[in-house]
Amino acid sequence: MQHIEIDDDKMHEECGVFGVWNCADASAVTALGLHALQHRGQEATGIVSYDGARFHSHKGLGLVGENYSDARVMARLPGSRAVGHNRYATTGETALRNVQPLYADFEFGGFAVAHNGNLTNAASLHRALVRRGCLFQSTSDSEVFIHLIAISLYSTVLDRLIDALKQVIGAYSLIALSDQALFGVRDPLGVRPLILGRLTHADGTPGWVLASETCALDIVGAEFVRDIEPGEIVVIDDRGVQSIMPFSHQSRRFCVFEYIYFARPDSVVEGMPVYDARKRIGAELARESHIDADVIVPVPDSGVPSAMGYAAQSGIPFELGIIRNHYVGRTFIEPTDSIRHLGVKLKHSANQPVLKGKRVILVDDSIVRGTTSKKIVEMVRAAGAAEVHMRISSPPNTHSCFYGIDTPERSKLLAARHDVAEMAKLIGVDSLAFVSIDGLYRALNHEKRNAAQPQYCDACLTGEYPISLADLSDGDNAQLSLLVGQV
Repeated sequence: MQHIEIDDDKMHEECGVFGVWNCADASAVTALGLHALQHRGQEATGIVSYDGARFHSHKGLGLVGENYSDARVMARLPGSRAVGHNRYATTGETALRNVQPLYADFEFGGFAVAHNGNLTNAASLHRALVRRGCLFQSTSDSEVFIHLIAISLYSTVLDRLIDALKQVIGAYSLIALSDQALFGVRDPLGVRPLILGRLTHADGTPGWVLASETCALDIVGAEFVRDIEPGEIVVIDDRGVQSIMPFSHQSRRFCVFEYIYFARPDSVVEGMPVYDARKRIGAELARESHIDADVIVPVPDSGVPSAMGYAAQSGIPFELGIIRNHYVGRTFIEPTDSIRHLGVKLKHSANQPVLKGKRVILVDDSIVRGTTSKKIVEMVRAAGAAEVHMRISSPPNTHSCFYGIDTPERSKLLAARHDVAEMAKLIGVDSLAFVSIDGLYRALNHEKRNAAQPQYCDACLTGEYPISLADLSDGDNAQLSLLVGQV
């Protein structure tokens, strides 16, 4: 028996973070919030709670439901304050020691950190901290925060946190819990998302929630208050919410791929409903690159809203020509190597009556390696499609992300090695088109991309990295030179 990873040909999500203050069932609420954020990380999950006297922790590999469905586990996480994390590994191996929140006992008391994103100077900071005698217990870049706080000469927890943040470079959102307060932080460019919500209790007192997306507020019955601003620290304690802006102002560069793929469709991101944004991208795609066809078919599930927008704009019927099997996880046990090539059919099946004899436009959100796209096209042709055209609701992915998204090396990105015509031939379609970078920005309510000061972080599409990559480790720099085309 061989353990086969199904390649879904996507850029994998970063991580999901969730924290709650002043709630009788803080750990249960956190588990629900993490369940809503499961799409942001499926490798591991953890919760740290505080009951007013002691911190309590549970960490486990696997999905949220696999870790918190046991009432005995939840009983071991008492308290009215908690912080949680869903992990998809962007740095560090998949092992229990890397599962967050990371926790440490300091001179001032306990401190737990949940981190979404990636620090581009983590390796150089790690070397400097090791020379100072710091002992790392994980291979995660997030542990850098713990040690920087530990060695800080400032007296208060907040000042130590600010001291640590001013030494790191990268894209991040953080939720941290001490015995005195819950902290929420976004990096100065606001690349990674973080929001504030409010719970209203029966006695009228407020509870507070920090989360990666609004869908996590919906599941726990919290009211959306606002986005945490880029470079902002919010401090939540029994007095309420305090805002601190310790960094100089910079133009925000929110990750554009949150709109394209990462965020859940029912979330509102930076004031914009994700579902609406994806439909507008699909409509823009139809305006830019339409071709006569009989049916618009989404590649489920992430291609559905864009395909709906494309169909509405083009007037061509929208049909579910590919059916997804929702009962297949990220891995599957295949009995022999002889059926390895059938792996894509474990997740997707062709709806032959919809496809047979039809000119089909497949709509998907992205092409990374192209491997699954090729298999899906083969499957649609085998179902009898007369023509197969593919339309992609993002510009070509030509560069790797160093800001918390797990992407292949640039040499493995199909669009980095081939032009669109070559890509079309490789995946076997009659035509292929991507939404333009300006079309993407128009769909997000901008006239076009501002080349002098882009409105979003779009480095994976343009190669223009808004945060310094100069401090990556020596090994990373060798890879980086290839990824960004310096050699």
